[in-house]
Amino acid sequence: MNLYANKQRWKLVLLIAAAVIAGATLWVSSRIASTIRAEEQEKVRLWSEAIRQRAALVGYTQKLFEELSAEEREKADRLADAYRLITDPPRGMDLTFVTDFLWANRTIPVLIYEADNQLRYEVNVPEGVNRDSLRDVMEARNGAIVFSEVGTRVYWDESLRFSELREVMNDLINSFISETVINSASVPVVLTDSTRQRVIRAERVDSVDFRDPAALGKLLGDMAARNEPIALDLPTQGRQYLYYADSVVLTQLRYYPVVQLVLIGVFLVVAYLIFSSYRRAEQNQVWVGMAKETAHQLGTPMSSLMAWIGLLEAEGVSPDYLREMNRDVERLNMVADRFSKIGSKPMLEPLNLEEVVRATVDYMRPRIGSQVDIAFEAAAGGPEVPLSPPLFSWVLENLMRNAVDAMEGEGTLELRLSHEGGEAVLDVRDSGKGIPRSQWSQVFAPGFTTKSRGWGLGLSLTKRIIESYHQGKISVHDSRVGEFTTFRITLPMSDLTEKTNP
Repeated sequence: MNLYANKQRWKLVLLIAAAVIAGATLWVSSRIASTIRAEEQEKVRLWSEAIRQRAALVGYTQKLFEELSAEEREKADRLADAYRLITDPPRGMDLTFVTDFLWANRTIPVLIYEADNQLRYEVNVPEGVNRDSLRDVMEARNGAIVFSEVGTRVYWDESLRFSELREVMNDLINSFISETVINSASVPVVLTDSTRQRVIRAERVDSVDFRDPAALGKLLGDMAARNEPIALDLPTQGRQYLYYADSVVLTQLRYYPVVQLVLIGVFLVVAYLIFSSYRRAEQNQVWVGMAKETAHQLGTPMSSLMAWIGLLEAEGVSPDYLREMNRDVERLNMVADRFSKIGSKPMLEPLNLEEVVRATVDYMRPRIGSQVDIAFEAAAGGPEVPLSPPLFSWVLENLMRNAVDAMEGEGTLELRLSHEGGEAVLDVRDSGKGIPRSQWSQVFAPGFTTKSRGWGLGLSLTKRIIESYHQGKISVHDSRVGEFTTFRITLPMSDLTEKTNP
């Protein structure tokens, strides 16, 4: 288990180093993001203060405008009184001053019509204005002064200067609203009426249906949770509420560390997988080279052993001895054949799995000791499975030797073969010390072993032979510490077997 433990320890060290690097990077990025975030928040705060101050300035301007309006109204009323005095002057009154006052009017528009409804005189009327329409407007606002003796009528309106100021005031309000909504702070804004149910203007707010009360309420609620809405009292507009959220840059900065962490994690995982793949490829090449070289080196002593067996047979050595020696030589030849097939795609041929398993059990029975009771059970009609007999026998030998080691040379080893649903199932169960559930997936890892001496490669090679070469599966099916362990091998059956064994 030392090799596996060392490998896990190095993995842990590399993981900690990667975590430290990632943490330092995130810390620096977070500091930079926090600085920019503070600057953005200060920018938004200054913007909101500027909005409040400009709203107060607009309100102050409106107050001055209302005072000017009162003065203009008073002036217009005096002008109307002057016309009335001329219409019906008191006895003995000198009208020189009144006449001079009327002629001194340079701002208030005046229209004078004769009794036959013909325009007689006009004062301060802009060019291009329809006089009859202007007269109707003047009459609707202020009425008319009538000279009853001659039927002359005088119409008047607010001063031209006051009208221009009114237009300037309206332009100022509209400009204020536009500059407020289309702001320089790059923040999403929503301007609503006093009911907070109708949106007047909105900017930088996407994918929101303002006609949906629920969606609008959620949006305004989220904005109000981050920033208190600004109440604006604008002339001719009434009270309005300005909702605003954090700027787009600030919102992106809030999620930047998370996105960076995810990207670093993905990079580390991809890098780990790539390097692991290269490492496994190099290890596989080394093992393949060693296996083929081993097979090559075994060829010479096996040829020599076969010659010695022939010589012993000629000298009359007991046939029983020679039979066992021949079986061992044949086994060595099979082992060499196994090693020579590593790294190459084996040729699979449909074989009766029961016969292959039984032959391996018969070979292993006298070689694992008399204190181990081996039992093999097979369902009727042995399944036919595409196999490489040398490699599959190697798998069974590894499992059986591991089972004997787990039982410490004494116990029961059971093999059960069945088939169902197009698959052959072979269970290998021993009465050994068992495997903790936490190690079920680790036992097939290269280097994992519970023995004081061992490379931890047997089960790793077993898994590769079953899954890569035979397209099957092998796993720890069940195990209890101190009682038993069951390994299960599942192999796809050939089409012929599936048809004859439904």
